[in-house]
Amino acid sequence: MILIITNKEDAHPTPVIQLLNTRHVPVFRLNTESLLTDYELCWWSNIQCCDFTITNHRNGLQLKGSEITAVWDRRPEYPKELPIKSTEVIDKHNREEALGFLSYLRYYIKDIPSIGSIVYDRVSGSKMLQLKVAQQVGLSVPDTCFSNRKSDILFFAQKYDELILKSIESTGFWNDSKEEEYVFYAQKIASNSLLDIPEEAFLQTVSFVQNYVPKAYELRITIVDNQVFACKIDSQCMENNKGKIDWRQGYDYGLKHEACTIPNEIANKCICFLRKMQLNFGAFDFIVTPTGEYVFLECNPNGQWLWVELVTGLNISEAIASFLMKF
Repeated sequence: MILIITNKEDAHPTPVIQLLNTRHVPVFRLNTESLLTDYELCWWSNIQCCDFTITNHRNGLQLKGSEITAVWDRRPEYPKELPIKSTEVIDKHNREEALGFLSYLRYYIKDIPSIGSIVYDRVSGSKMLQLKVAQQVGLSVPDTCFSNRKSDILFFAQKYDELILKSIESTGFWNDSKEEEYVFYAQKIASNSLLDIPEEAFLQTVSFVQNYVPKAYELRITIVDNQVFACKIDSQCMENNKGKIDWRQGYDYGLKHEACTIPNEIANKCICFLRKMQLNFGAFDFIVTPTGEYVFLECNPNGQWLWVELVTGLNISEAIASFLMKF
């Protein structure tokens, strides 16, 4: 039995589940926001063993913990749906208890072969650790500085004409007054413009800056176990400049993607990176410079890939299904 832990809105498991169904491999999908409304749960231990069952009472499927062969810890959400609502305080308590159970359970199954991991995904998401490991495996990386002091950022910036300012954790926020989402895209800034920014602006948070790396194009490299899928993102050919700094801004403006090949040396270093991070999956972002240098930017340990498959035909679903089946 393969366990997929995700949420109702996540489309990524669908093609994988379809492939597994055609091969008669049993799959149990756990949509965690509905943990308390769609499922009946029981974990126990006694003198003989520990085990658990989860039953989806909407479709009758049952999962037994001891029968799980592989896990895809994909996109779990906080349990938020309640079968019966009470006061705000009690509802909050009930959701927190359900979240505690879910966390306990995911740690309990941490040693089962998996894509995605409650243990390793969060750790390997650290940009600092990623840059360190990327260097260890021989990948080129941008010079980088994290600091809440203007003097540190200015000292770093004096070597470069231009910098890239990135967010560390937050992807954006919702503006209630304007009813719109503000997304924190990477920004290119002139190094000398930092002189006019007051010290207080740096003290309010931690800034994450890198030297600006010129681009011929960009890559999204998706790796499942030892299978490598490279997608070229032609971010520098946009007529309206959308996406030239952060390709995500060009996605709705005809940004071009195509399957491509990458040097074996780069592919092998990416696989080595994942092994060091104890991951079986990674979505890597690279810049390829005008001189042909491959520069590592980051690796999302549980990143989005379905859009790559849809626009390029790269069969990532097949690779994920095959990995989950082999145990």
